[in-house]
Amino acid sequence: MSMEFDYVIVGAGTAGCALANRLTENGKHQVLLLEAGKHDLYHWIHIPVGYLYCIDNPRTDWRFRTQAQPKLNGRSLIYPRGKVLGGCSSINGMLYLRGQAADYDQWAELGNDGWRWQDVLPYFKKSEDYHAGADEFHGQGGPWRVDKQRLRWDVLEDFQAGCVEQGIPASNDFNRGDNFGVGYFEVNQRKGWRWNTAKAFLRPAKNRPNLTVLTQAQALMLSFDGQRVSGVEIVHKGQRKTVSARAETILTSGAIGSPALLQHSGIGPAAHLQSLGIEVKHDAPDVGHNLQDHLQIRCAYKLKNAKTLNTMANSLIGQMMIGLEYVLKRTGPMSMAPSQLGAFAYSNDSVDRPDLEYHVQPLSLEAFGQPLHEFPAMTASVCHLRPESRGTVLIQSANPMDAPAIDPNYLATEGDRQVAANAIRLTRRLMGSAAMQKYSPIEFKPGDEFQSDEELAIAAGQIASTIFHPVGTARMGSDDRSVVDPTLKVRGVQGLRVVDASVMPLITSGNTNSPTLMIAEKAADLILSGR
Repeated sequence: MSMEFDYVIVGAGTAGCALANRLTENGKHQVLLLEAGKHDLYHWIHIPVGYLYCIDNPRTDWRFRTQAQPKLNGRSLIYPRGKVLGGCSSINGMLYLRGQAADYDQWAELGNDGWRWQDVLPYFKKSEDYHAGADEFHGQGGPWRVDKQRLRWDVLEDFQAGCVEQGIPASNDFNRGDNFGVGYFEVNQRKGWRWNTAKAFLRPAKNRPNLTVLTQAQALMLSFDGQRVSGVEIVHKGQRKTVSARAETILTSGAIGSPALLQHSGIGPAAHLQSLGIEVKHDAPDVGHNLQDHLQIRCAYKLKNAKTLNTMANSLIGQMMIGLEYVLKRTGPMSMAPSQLGAFAYSNDSVDRPDLEYHVQPLSLEAFGQPLHEFPAMTASVCHLRPESRGTVLIQSANPMDAPAIDPNYLATEGDRQVAANAIRLTRRLMGSAAMQKYSPIEFKPGDEFQSDEELAIAAGQIASTIFHPVGTARMGSDDRSVVDPTLKVRGVQGLRVVDASVMPLITSGNTNSPTLMIAEKAADLILSGR
């Protein structure tokens, strides 16, 4: 294998797979795509409910954990990141959400020209193969399939009716720039199977002679020729090698992997790197800072006279029926995303656009990965879409094989704690709607003994968990402290870009996978046009 290419892409996740496809389409460029994990030929990746068996599984996940979180009762949370072709698109919740138009307009107002909603909408549409066809907001015929979910639950229909009672309008499309409303999420699936970026973007490109894909190839650090990044040092199946990039090296390792690789390569906060004995190539104090994430508060209610997954899945006959339905029809619980019904709402009258997102599920459990409760129940998880709290991703040793310290710093501000209290109160109003009274709902998480703002903020910290949307750790901007400029080139060095969720200056108001794909589509155009 030649060890020199035009472009070396580090990370075959959502952005990396898309870039590998787009940069090899014209046949002019030799491209190497590196992936630390293995191929995606693993059955649990492709069966939608298989996310339960992919998260925290060394076959598919880096198995990171957060630092202990003071406002979460000292808990350390699992922090899944895909370690497999397709990256997080192979293990995530499959929800297709872009966020709000104002998110991207705000990016531009922060100094990122070319990133307004009207600038990025064409890239969302370029990727998309939308189930209802093309229109002003949607594309058809692209590689990224967007389907309706293949199941319905009476209890979710009634929750939706309860939202409408409380002034949240019904919606069948959260992706037109204003996502205020309630309805079933649309998903990245095709005919009941997960549709990851390895299927969507790598498979069509895999036989191109100008694309090389290496799995089980972990990047250790960038290599330099003066202040120009010339390639990457890797370990491939136990052997250390250096691969060279004639044009550019492109980091697509995500909001955890990309800042860690920059720091190990000497690009980051100088004092921190020097304390670890790492030679500083460029003092970039914001590398690994500005971490933002969505923390979900898992409010749960016992129900009466309700059909939920708890009762279906807790008997052998129920499990057999669930399996048979999927085998015969590709429908039912095995086809479902982790969250089926969504709602976007306002935490108070002072916000100008929805700042809460609900992920509603006809099930309950103590914590992710634990068994379902044996009684009928549902969970109305709610997250603050635009948190004030900021965290860090900082390496802890000079050994690139060691995991970085991930500190999301959840609920660190009074504003975030107030939104958490308001979110629980709104959930109680929704569950108390007339449409839900047939189920006689009883709150058991967090419990109605929590009433004041302070009590509810504490309760939120006891039951909240991440929904795995880290962004912002290699922030894009036009100021000197920004890590990358609006063309995603890393400041202070040449020949290097970052193209993943780490470049988001502010988190989007919704799930982050498809916005990351949009970033890759736009980056491909920037690169191919010589910008």
